[in-house]
Amino acid sequence: MDARQARKVGSVLRQLGIPGFVAPEDPENAEGPWRVYDAVDPATRRDVTADALASVAARFPEAEPGPGPTRGFVVPPSGA
Repeated sequence: MDARQARKVGSVLRQLGIPGFVAPEDPENAEGPWRVYDAVDPATRRDVTADALASVAARFPEAEPGPGPTRGFVVPPSGA
C-alpha cells in the first residue's frame, strides 16, 4: 500500500481498536510501500499486515446471499 492508503488503513485500525502501527517498509523512503507493524521502532518491529487485515475482515463478515432481489419494479404486461 502507498502512503495515502496507509493513512486510511491506520484510521480504520484505530476506529476498530485493532493494534498496529502503519509505517513505510523502509523508514528512509516514505514514498515506497507501507505495511502494518506491531511496534513503532524499526529495529524491533514485526510485520503484522496480514493479521491486521484479517482482523478487519473478520469484523465485517460477508452477508449470506438472499433468495433474490429485494427491491425492484413490477411492470404489468401491456393490455392489462
